[in-house]
Amino acid sequence: MNALITILLSSIAVFVTAHILPGVKVSGFGTAVIVAVVMGIINAFIRPILLLLTLPINVLTLGLFTFVIIGLMVMLVSAIVPGFHVDSFVWAMLFGIVCAVINSFLNALA
Repeated sequence: MNALITILLSSIAVFVTAHILPGVKVSGFGTAVIVAVVMGIINAFIRPILLLLTLPINVLTLGLFTFVIIGLMVMLVSAIVPGFHVDSFVWAMLFGIVCAVINSFLNALA
Protein backbone atom coordinates (compact mmCIF):
# COMPACT_ATOMS: atom_id res chain seq x y z
CA MET A 1 0.00 0.00 0.00
CA ASN A 2 2.90 2.33 0.77
CA ALA A 3 4.42 1.74 -2.67
CA LEU A 4 1.12 2.57 -4.35
CA ILE A 5 0.88 5.88 -2.50
CA THR A 6 4.48 6.70 -3.41
CA ILE A 7 3.81 5.98 -7.09
CA LEU A 8 0.65 8.10 -7.01
CA LEU A 9 2.46 11.04 -5.38
CA SER A 10 5.35 10.76 -7.84
CA SER A 11 2.86 10.67 -10.71
CA ILE A 12 1.20 13.84 -9.45
CA ALA A 13 4.63 15.47 -9.16
CA VAL A 14 5.50 14.48 -12.75
CA PHE A 15 2.14 15.73 -14.05
CA VAL A 16 2.38 19.08 -12.24
CA THR A 17 6.01 19.61 -13.22
CA ALA A 18 5.23 18.89 -16.87
CA HIS A 19 2.52 21.56 -16.79
CA ILE A 20 4.79 24.10 -15.08
CA LEU A 21 7.76 23.75 -17.44
CA PRO A 22 7.10 24.66 -21.09
CA GLY A 23 9.90 22.43 -22.41
CA VAL A 24 8.39 19.22 -21.00
CA LYS A 25 5.25 17.57 -22.34
CA VAL A 26 3.29 14.65 -20.96
CA SER A 27 0.24 13.37 -22.84
CA GLY A 28 -1.90 12.49 -19.82
CA PHE A 29 -1.98 11.28 -16.25
CA GLY A 30 -1.57 7.65 -17.35
CA THR A 31 1.66 8.60 -19.03
CA ALA A 32 2.71 10.42 -15.86
CA VAL A 33 2.18 7.18 -13.90
CA ILE A 34 4.34 5.27 -16.39
CA VAL A 35 7.01 8.00 -16.23
CA ALA A 36 7.02 7.82 -12.42
CA VAL A 37 7.42 4.03 -12.45
CA VAL A 38 10.17 4.03 -15.10
CA MET A 39 11.94 6.91 -13.34
CA GLY A 40 11.84 4.98 -10.08
CA ILE A 41 13.28 1.87 -11.70
CA ILE A 42 16.04 3.83 -13.45
CA ASN A 43 16.88 5.76 -10.28
CA ALA A 44 17.05 2.51 -8.33
CA PHE A 45 19.33 0.59 -10.69
CA ILE A 46 21.19 2.83 -13.16
CA ARG A 47 21.71 6.04 -11.18
CA PRO A 48 23.83 4.48 -8.38
CA ILE A 49 26.12 2.91 -10.97
CA LEU A 50 26.54 6.25 -12.77
CA LEU A 51 27.16 8.07 -9.50
CA LEU A 52 29.85 5.56 -8.59
CA LEU A 53 31.52 5.74 -12.02
CA THR A 54 31.52 9.55 -12.02
CA LEU A 55 32.58 9.96 -8.41
CA PRO A 56 35.90 11.69 -9.21
CA ILE A 57 34.15 14.25 -11.44
CA ASN A 58 31.45 14.69 -8.82
CA VAL A 59 34.04 15.36 -6.12
CA LEU A 60 35.87 17.88 -8.32
CA THR A 61 32.64 19.77 -9.07
CA LEU A 62 31.52 19.62 -5.42
CA GLY A 63 28.48 17.54 -6.31
CA LEU A 64 27.20 19.70 -9.15
CA PHE A 65 27.78 16.91 -11.67
CA THR A 66 24.84 15.13 -10.02
CA PHE A 67 22.55 17.55 -11.87
CA VAL A 68 24.02 16.31 -15.15
CA ILE A 69 23.28 12.72 -14.12
CA ILE A 70 19.71 13.69 -13.21
CA GLY A 71 19.31 15.28 -16.64
CA LEU A 72 20.64 12.16 -18.31
CA MET A 73 18.15 10.00 -16.40
CA VAL A 74 15.24 12.21 -17.46
CA MET A 75 16.43 12.12 -21.09
CA LEU A 76 16.60 8.33 -20.88
CA VAL A 77 13.03 8.17 -19.55
CA SER A 78 11.96 10.52 -22.35
CA ALA A 79 13.47 8.15 -24.89
CA ILE A 80 11.78 5.10 -23.34
CA VAL A 81 8.26 6.33 -22.53
CA PRO A 82 6.01 7.34 -25.44
CA GLY A 83 3.94 10.43 -24.68
CA PHE A 84 6.66 12.00 -22.54
CA HIS A 85 8.87 14.50 -24.36
CA VAL A 86 11.64 16.77 -23.12
CA ASP A 87 12.87 19.46 -25.53
CA SER A 88 16.49 19.73 -24.40
CA PHE A 89 19.01 18.67 -21.80
CA VAL A 90 18.52 21.89 -19.83
CA TRP A 91 14.78 21.21 -19.59
CA ALA A 92 15.59 17.67 -18.45
CA MET A 93 17.78 18.97 -15.62
CA LEU A 94 15.13 21.51 -14.61
CA PHE A 95 12.45 18.83 -14.75
CA GLY A 96 14.45 16.60 -12.43
CA ILE A 97 15.04 19.38 -9.92
CA VAL A 98 11.49 20.77 -9.93
CA CYS A 99 9.96 17.29 -9.83
CA ALA A 100 12.11 16.38 -6.82
CA VAL A 101 11.04 19.54 -4.98
CA ILE A 102 7.34 18.95 -5.70
CA ASN A 103 7.66 15.26 -4.79
CA SER A 104 9.31 16.16 -1.47
CA PHE A 105 6.53 18.63 -0.72
CA LEU A 106 3.83 16.05 -1.52
CA ASN A 107 5.54 13.37 0.57
CA ALA A 108 5.74 15.80 3.50
CA LEU A 109 1.98 16.34 3.26
CA ALA A 110 1.19 12.63 3.15
